[in-house]
Amino acid sequence: MGAIAGGVSAAACAAAGRPVLVHSFDQWRHAARDLLAHKVPPHAVQWISHKDDGDLFSQGAQPPAPDAVEPHSTSTMRISRQLMDMLQSAACCRVPNRWAFLYLVLWRWQQGEKDVLSAADDDGARLHAMVKAVQREQHDMHAYIRFRERREDAGPPRFVAWFEPAHDVLPQVARHFASRMGRVTWMIATPEASVLWDGATLHSTGPLMRGPEDIDDAGEALWLTYYRSIFNPARLNADLMHGHIPTRFWKNLPEGALVPGMVSQAAAGARKVGQTHSVGQRGGTVIPISADKAQPQREAPSTLDQCRRCELWQNATQAVGGIGPLEARIMLVGEQPGDQEDLAGLPFVGPAGQLLDRAMAKAELDRRTIYLTNAVKHFKWEPRGKRRMHKTPAQREVDACSYWLGSELEQVRPEVVVALGSTALKAVTGNPHATLKEVLGKPFMHAGRWVVVVYHPSYILRVPGEDMKAQAFGVMVDGFRQARELALPGAAP
Repeated sequence: MGAIAGGVSAAACAAAGRPVLVHSFDQWRHAARDLLAHKVPPHAVQWISHKDDGDLFSQGAQPPAPDAVEPHSTSTMRISRQLMDMLQSAACCRVPNRWAFLYLVLWRWQQGEKDVLSAADDDGARLHAMVKAVQREQHDMHAYIRFRERREDAGPPRFVAWFEPAHDVLPQVARHFASRMGRVTWMIATPEASVLWDGATLHSTGPLMRGPEDIDDAGEALWLTYYRSIFNPARLNADLMHGHIPTRFWKNLPEGALVPGMVSQAAAGARKVGQTHSVGQRGGTVIPISADKAQPQREAPSTLDQCRRCELWQNATQAVGGIGPLEARIMLVGEQPGDQEDLAGLPFVGPAGQLLDRAMAKAELDRRTIYLTNAVKHFKWEPRGKRRMHKTPAQREVDACSYWLGSELEQVRPEVVVALGSTALKAVTGNPHATLKEVLGKPFMHAGRWVVVVYHPSYILRVPGEDMKAQAFGVMVDGFRQARELALPGAAP
């Protein structure tokens, strides 16, 4: 029997002062039937859901003698369908002493107090509130679960979702999705349990994931970019948005991480520029004047997240600024953030960053002492299937971001700047015609600091042949060693 402690009946446990251990509604119903048959009143029963929940004395109680419990009644207990449905639903509500409360309701019903089902009764009102809370949680779980697609070669389940329900509604919700998703395999994971659908049968098991970070969704980056692109700051109503979706659900929605930043941008002035596409694309009279001179005087953006100096911000997840100590003697400047950097908000965390780490380690440069940044602060890409492929930024985009690179150079004041690739070289020198081959491996002075030029790590990853990769990697390591020597105090200019 599930609703027993120490291998004896629920009534025997109650008679001995021992707690009645139950884990599910079926176990509770079995125990409640036994207790009612022996006419055990609610105040004489201690219900627990875990073995360690009982008090000090109840844990040490011994099973009762056989004659300590009344003989089992042979009468059949009958309750209404309405009461059974409400008890089963309320049993999913995570509230203190829920099993004791449900037994109290059942006891009163058996004593002829039918008004226990009325919302005007104190116990009835609590029962109705528990049922309503469970129904609301089921509705919210239907609405806010986000299935994420796994790679096809990863095998089943094809779709995975993470949710943190406030009540024990996973089995009911699983049946809902099983009836609607056909034979597609999926899994819903929660902190307490998981349910898997193999296309024909539901399988329940314990927790299989730690959180949404365990889900690898190759298409999520495209969804986040789309979500940002349809956001209209001019129509933002933050109070209404939070009213429609409770705050606790935002953290597990893929787009939830974007919302605070977009709300801040709207409050900081983005709302003022909201307009229809037709207004933004209106034609006009062509005037023979350079674009930079035609721009009106505007205040410089106060933060990188507010930057609208070029169009790259529209399709990027976020701006990626520099990172490192402000007293760094060496600054590394790359081209632009890549796919993983765009999602993480940090420079050089993807494959190119890993190669960069290996080169710095071989050159005996400590990354923690280096300031790392990029010439362009937003990820420029083009779709290729489900992937976002890197696209080289145009010179006008490099020029637009020179404001931020100049600010970093002025703030950090490095002794040496290492330009990783052609785009970085043009940004650091301000010369759009600078070429890599003329200065590769040849440090030179510019604006009062040394400039060392090496290949960009992504070039080394792309170049064909192991010999060419090794040669390009060697150029990078040699350049890092030159930068380390030139950054030493007292190095000759």
